[in-house]
Amino acid sequence: MSAAEHPTGNLGPQAREAALVALKASSGPGQELDILVVGGGVVGVGAALDAVTRGLNVGIVEANDWAAGTSSRSSKLIHGGLRYLPMLEFALVTEALQERGLLLQRIAPHLTRPVPFLYPLTKRFVQRPFVGAGILLYDTLGLTSGNSRGVPRHKHLSKKATLRAAPSLKDDAMIGSIRYYDGQVDDARYVANMVRTAASYGAYAVNQVSVVDFLREGERVVGAKVRNNQDGTEFDIRAKQIVNATGVWTDDTQGMVTDRGQLKVRASKGIHLVVPRDRFQSTVGLILQTEKSVLFVIPWGRHWIIGTTDTDWELDKAHPAASAQDIDYLLDHVNKVLKRPLTREDVEGVYAGLRPLLAGESDSTAKLSREHVVSHPVPGMVVVAGGKWTTYRVMAKDAVDEATRTLDEKVPASVTATIPLLGAEGFKAAWNRRNRTAEETGVHVARVEHLLNRYGSMAADVLQLIADDAGLGRALPGADDYLEAEVVYATTHEGALHVTDVLTRRTRISIESWDRGVAAAPVVAKLMSGILGWSGERQETEIENYVARVEAERLSQEQPDDKSADAARLSVEGGTSRT
Repeated sequence: MSAAEHPTGNLGPQAREAALVALKASSGPGQELDILVVGGGVVGVGAALDAVTRGLNVGIVEANDWAAGTSSRSSKLIHGGLRYLPMLEFALVTEALQERGLLLQRIAPHLTRPVPFLYPLTKRFVQRPFVGAGILLYDTLGLTSGNSRGVPRHKHLSKKATLRAAPSLKDDAMIGSIRYYDGQVDDARYVANMVRTAASYGAYAVNQVSVVDFLREGERVVGAKVRNNQDGTEFDIRAKQIVNATGVWTDDTQGMVTDRGQLKVRASKGIHLVVPRDRFQSTVGLILQTEKSVLFVIPWGRHWIIGTTDTDWELDKAHPAASAQDIDYLLDHVNKVLKRPLTREDVEGVYAGLRPLLAGESDSTAKLSREHVVSHPVPGMVVVAGGKWTTYRVMAKDAVDEATRTLDEKVPASVTATIPLLGAEGFKAAWNRRNRTAEETGVHVARVEHLLNRYGSMAADVLQLIADDAGLGRALPGADDYLEAEVVYATTHEGALHVTDVLTRRTRISIESWDRGVAAAPVVAKLMSGILGWSGERQETEIENYVARVEAERLSQEQPDDKSADAARLSVEGGTSRT
């Protein structure tokens, strides 16, 4: 499967079957892969792209869907971590800011963009010079890579200017502010795009394939026994090195191999609320100090994302549940600065994710390190854990460096700092001609802009689907931002295998619509069925599973605490599938 044969990194059903054939062939004499990556989150997919662009023979398997765990449930920010400066974590912040600049300007300008924030000042005289010095340092550290920051410089604002920028803030909520910039990304789309990029360079990428055991020869790990979750079949994949990038499941996957020298990963739950943009007026986001950490109010299209919490989680890892207590915590804190308080009725979406933190001595997950660690606990397996979304590329590079250290041949150094993702090349030119594209296709320019911001220069492929079938230009029920053509494209090119994949990750309908995608589910199922060959019964099952998932999440969000929320999330029929 060369890049020449798959220049677009197609992850449709035929490509999936071809990748499965190639992975099965690795068990033949002399056919083993150089590297098998286990885990399809941002770090695992980043490792697959890093390895394949060094010229290695690479496979990657994911038990559920690409980015189904932590990597699709972040704050959607690429940032240095302003809150780490008071902790004197200068190296961590510098590294993250360098990566932010790369993502914004070179690797994925179509999927990332600068986003402005206000840092409200509440104390006269002392706070402005202190906070201003910190944000000046934040801006300056972003230049240390020799590249531009990729975002505008910060600016000090008076109280009057602050209220002009954010009229919905209470008059007494601040005495002024500092406006600074970070970056934003649709995390799930980024991962789906990156795995396609890895496939375009020749990686064999397959989702819905679980590792059930690792293959051993003496002490050495030589591959994995896996199960294709689509049909229940099992087969072996052999590889010279395994890269274990399973995030919060790291302890579980390591435990299949050894109980010695393990990295210990602790799960921290973070929840986010999504509210309509019209619920309060502001042209910028907010960063607010809390007693435990910081709270972001983030512009997100026609919505705001409010988050996050930071609490220990020891329950079901596949379905972290947001409780009423979590939701009230966020509302209480944001309402301290808003003229018109937000209520539960203003919340249109809620999502919860787990951060994989390296376990330490601290009792508070907010104080655990976000730096990553790479280890080689047994011959043949490298484990990477910790870190943060923004620095995924560095984590992936370090993991592949360690894995290739023991390979017989000399392996080139990482080149991912110079490799744009699919859709990045030609994006700016496509954006500049968006009005002409709208005229030529008959698709409204707002729709064209929406597609360009999601697919980059590959938006032309989605527009071609509409040109071939005008009906695919219709918006999905209850989700006017998204078109039927995007469902087809998600299935034929982006590896979507279930209705949940489309509604929660290829699009963000599950958190952006009031009914959380229930009205769209039947249309999505019908569109997918023609491509994946589903029967009428299978269509109904997919719809029922998605509706049950939504019901389970709504029920969990009414519960008073984590334990009862977790039980509610897992109690509804269909809610126990790992989605």
